[in-house]
Amino acid sequence: MKKKPILLIVLLSFIQIVHGQQDNGVMSLEEFRFPKKRKSIVVPNVNGYQVLKCDFHMHTVFTDGHVWPNVRIQEAWKEGLDAISFTEHMEYNPHHQDVRVDHNRSHDLAVEPAKEHNIILVKGTEITRQTPPGHFNALFIEDASGFIESNDTTLDQQAIDKAVDQKAFIFWNHPGWKAKQIKGSYEWIDFVDKMYRDKKLHGIEVVNGLGFHKKALDWALDRDLTIIGNTDIHNLIAHDYDIARDGVHRTMTLVLAKDRSATAIREALDVGRTVAWSSKYLFGKEEHVRAMFEVCVSLSEAYHEKPNKGRDTIRYYELRNNSDLYFELELTKGKGTKKITLYPMSSQVLTADTGQTSLTYQLPSTYIRSDKHLSVDLQLR
Repeated sequence: MKKKPILLIVLLSFIQIVHGQQDNGVMSLEEFRFPKKRKSIVVPNVNGYQVLKCDFHMHTVFTDGHVWPNVRIQEAWKEGLDAISFTEHMEYNPHHQDVRVDHNRSHDLAVEPAKEHNIILVKGTEITRQTPPGHFNALFIEDASGFIESNDTTLDQQAIDKAVDQKAFIFWNHPGWKAKQIKGSYEWIDFVDKMYRDKKLHGIEVVNGLGFHKKALDWALDRDLTIIGNTDIHNLIAHDYDIARDGVHRTMTLVLAKDRSATAIREALDVGRTVAWSSKYLFGKEEHVRAMFEVCVSLSEAYHEKPNKGRDTIRYYELRNNSDLYFELELTKGKGTKKITLYPMSSQVLTADTGQTSLTYQLPSTYIRSDKHLSVDLQLR
């Protein structure tokens, strides 16, 4: 009976010796480490299409950016993006004394990390020209080194044609970025019009970083061009976007794709199945913004009702947002809750007088033209 305490003492002594041998005088403070995890940006399928989160305008140290290509991959993985593209400038290489100029290098260095992190890497370049005509991005190219590196404005068309020869998807970047500095630059200029008529312009960057270019949205809608939203990031994403906060994300293009592949992304871009997403706003063609709202937001049947003095009976409903998008609603027709804010993955109480079959709301958090928001009818049951 007395052997058990002796054995226990011996065992404890052995554990202390082993622990002492393993303790090298360094205490690990792992609780302070940023957890290695990937965010999930939830947007339900829209009409059978997957909603892919994409950023098609980014820079690294191989042009005027401040980070290495693999960092961009890690950022995209953490934020829950599906696809990205490095679009380095052709003629502007401020780090050339420290980083060898090679317009394909940033993409090539990121190919393997992208595969490891399940990120679709689209090969691209920024055909940077003086403004006007401005900057254009070419996606799905084969070789970024074949473009003319010059500020000679007579070579603008040749640069575009080289992208066309590679069967690139070409979009006009941030049309209004120098609206204050260069008079007449924020217009549908002849150079762009010729690109459009020659079917060499396929989209417009309606949102660049934290800027909404209002005219660009109307041009895209009037000419059936694909609507794009990107970061044009040069620094760390966390430097420009407060992504540590819940619900905060970078500017991106939501691509309605047949599947999660580069081929499906290209097909969706070609036919214009996109919505730009920045801050709390959605920008796009009405059909796509409406379809996105309809799959994200649901209204329950009335779950309670009570009499209201001098008025009809009031019924209570639950309005639910089943996505990480953000919606604001303002009542324009009917008798019910006047303003509703639907935060990501949340619900709100909606009240309505009886005797109505629907309520009409305007969504100021959406833009289907520069001066028009989406309008929806909520059916009451």
